[in-house]
Amino acid sequence: MKFDPARIREAANEDFDAAWQQGTKFVEKPVLNDRYPRRAYLYGTPHPIFEVIHQLREAYLRLGFDEAMNPLIVEDQEVYKQFGGEALAVLDRCFYLAGLPRPDVGISDDRVRSIDEILGRELSADDVETIRQILHGYKKGTVEGDDLVPEMARSLGASDALISTLLEKVFPEFKDIKPEPTTRTLRSHMTSGWFLTLSAIHQRSKLPVRLFSVDKCFRREQSEDAARLMTYHSASCVIMDEEIAIDDGKAIADSLLSQFGFEKFKFLPDDKRSKYYVPDTQIEVYAYHPGLVGSSTKYSTGWVELATFGIYSPTALSKYDIPYPVMNLGLGVERIAMILHNATDVRALSYPQFYAPWSLSPRKMVRMIEVDATPITAEGREIAEAIVRTCHEHGDAPSPCEFQAWEGKLYGHNVVVSVVEPEENTKLCGPAYQNEVLVYKENILGVPRIPRWEEAFEDGVSSGIRFVDAFAELASCEIEVAALRGEGTETRVRIVRGPGDVNLRVDPALERYITSYKRKIDVRGPVFTTVKSKVLG
Repeated sequence: MKFDPARIREAANEDFDAAWQQGTKFVEKPVLNDRYPRRAYLYGTPHPIFEVIHQLREAYLRLGFDEAMNPLIVEDQEVYKQFGGEALAVLDRCFYLAGLPRPDVGISDDRVRSIDEILGRELSADDVETIRQILHGYKKGTVEGDDLVPEMARSLGASDALISTLLEKVFPEFKDIKPEPTTRTLRSHMTSGWFLTLSAIHQRSKLPVRLFSVDKCFRREQSEDAARLMTYHSASCVIMDEEIAIDDGKAIADSLLSQFGFEKFKFLPDDKRSKYYVPDTQIEVYAYHPGLVGSSTKYSTGWVELATFGIYSPTALSKYDIPYPVMNLGLGVERIAMILHNATDVRALSYPQFYAPWSLSPRKMVRMIEVDATPITAEGREIAEAIVRTCHEHGDAPSPCEFQAWEGKLYGHNVVVSVVEPEENTKLCGPAYQNEVLVYKENILGVPRIPRWEEAFEDGVSSGIRFVDAFAELASCEIEVAALRGEGTETRVRIVRGPGDVNLRVDPALERYITSYKRKIDVRGPVFTTVKSKVLG
């Protein structure tokens, strides 16, 4: 709340302690549903794969590499040029792209009559010619597929829905189209793109050329499992220079991976001996991370294979007129992400919405518990606070009893609010009125702050909502509604058997979570409190 500094200084000069005590007036009192821990400055959660991609991009940039975007769609002839005798093995794991052919559609007299029936009018000769030209344009590619329906609708003065029906019933050629394969493939190795990129820039770039790309590749696996996906990310780099040695690959691997906490490295010959690398230059990189030692994964020794590098063969480079040696290093993003996140299933790491077990932290769970009905006016919020204060001060008073909680103007009416208990031999409030709602061991409990529940409050997360708080909000809300009509009202809570009995709402997703994991919602207890309001005029 904004305040006047001059008035505060003047008040402090007259009586510092009194002015200091008045400071509480300027501190916001949030509504119950906006109090901590429901009030939170939440932050987004990064996806582990994209988080590692971001870290790899920054790591490459720190090493002085420029970022490049390589072609994602590659003609299969490029794969033959790059991989030579291994091309068929590579292409066997590639996805070929297909497209829908554009049929050559004619307009017979029978079709014209069918169109007449659908449109509810007779086509003119100009209309028929217009349809013919549009279909011809679609066949030739001057009319795009997503423009076919709106173009025909505009020309014939009909709705898009009617034209869609017309195309389906009169021209079955569109419905019966089958995809036809092309010679274009989705990139299965980043190498497929590097040859094309280096071919385009080698004559206009100053050596050395240092490029990196972190992007998707696609591999036609027989099936996806815990170790492999059909779509994965490759973090790849190239160095093109007049002088290139195996030590360049070792140095890059060391400098790159040490930024992720890896401390020691082994470089072993790769048995695959791919033909697009110079013989004996294809090297596997094994790295040691102390955080992996003793882990439950297969990397408990601390050593893990992370990358492969090699020097491109001149026989492959010559197909693109590239006259300089090129070192290429690549690593799988998903592999390093699994290691850094101690994951055992790449599917669960990449697609947790499908494969990972459902998990909610206690803090997330408690934010999914809210007061249902709440007052909407400042006076209503004051009434709720007054009810709580009255219950706190007089909750143990013997009954029958009545205590005024609030008096003031509400919607132009003088309203008096009281907390009452008309029955004899009891108290103003039942023993559970100060029970507090918390999450403990994934259970939702409503319990009092007494030694018996000390561990639950110590190890669990409290919602900050007591039964009396939620009830007071409901009573205040009903008082507002009644005052709007110029009437009094009575709100009563007796034995609470569930959250709804005391004006609490548990998010349906949280209810499903608790049910799924066989946890419990134990919010119950005798509250026996009544709030009355009356309008004086």
